[in-house]
Amino acid sequence: MSYRLQVLIPERLEARLRKASQRSRISKGEWVRRAIEHALAQEGAISDPLSRLAGLGGPTADIDQMLSEIEAGRS
Repeated sequence: MSYRLQVLIPERLEARLRKASQRSRISKGEWVRRAIEHALAQEGAISDPLSRLAGLGGPTADIDQMLSEIEAGRS
């Protein structure tokens, strides 16, 4: 099922939207749908602390090994 959403936007934003959709060779509606999907996916990733932590790409190892490396670095 689909729902209609009417959103009023300023003229300058509509011009940018038109150009972006033309560059992508898709309709303005499809461009907006994709932008909404992307924004909601980003919001979900930001609100999930484990996803944020995993996205940092920090070092991982056995906790005892990491602690010993930290202590070795303090000497």
